[in-house]
Amino acid sequence: MDNPDTYRTLARPSSEILFKEKKSKFFGYAFPIANKEDVKPIIEGLRKKHQSANHLCFAWQLGVSQINFRANDDGEPNNSAGMPIYGQIQSFELTNVLIVVVRIFGGTKLGIGGLISAYRNAAQLALEASKIKVKTVTIDIEVTFGYANMDKVMRIIKQNQLKIVSQHLAMDCILTVSTIKSKVQPITLKFNALKGVVAKSFDV
Repeated sequence: MDNPDTYRTLARPSSEILFKEKKSKFFGYAFPIANKEDVKPIIEGLRKKHQSANHLCFAWQLGVSQINFRANDDGEPNNSAGMPIYGQIQSFELTNVLIVVVRIFGGTKLGIGGLISAYRNAAQLALEASKIKVKTVTIDIEVTFGYANMDKVMRIIKQNQLKIVSQHLAMDCILTVSTIKSKVQPITLKFNALKGVVAKSFDV
């Protein structure tokens, strides 16, 4: 997406979709995820639900400025399942999302081209059955300063309508504030322009 302050993801898990090709059944699912640890329990749950399945293929993507992704063919020919699924994540311009396609073999081989098409179609249908939402990218800035600079720091926070995430106030104060991505650099520079103030950001 062109706007650095927002990204597209899923509002909630999709409904189950079914795509059929030459008697093979392809069940498609899409899930919002926050981290890699979310993936395993979802996969395990679908394996229990579809115990007769021959293949459980998936792809996920995480991150906004720093993208992390994985595509898994689960025994299908190389790049015939996971990457076509991942291609739909890219086509819909989504992140923080997992798509799983479960195949139950119908007795007729589809060939590489047929597999690519079937997994792509199932992933597309799962995303079309999903509610997509736009989220705002917020980034934390940690500000460290002496108590004497409190008024100056708070003035910057108020002027820029920053949200205070956490605070530790003593002789040496540490405040964590958050703001939209496009404002991080100029606000960090404002803090660091104050003598005795150190600010650093934590990108996503």
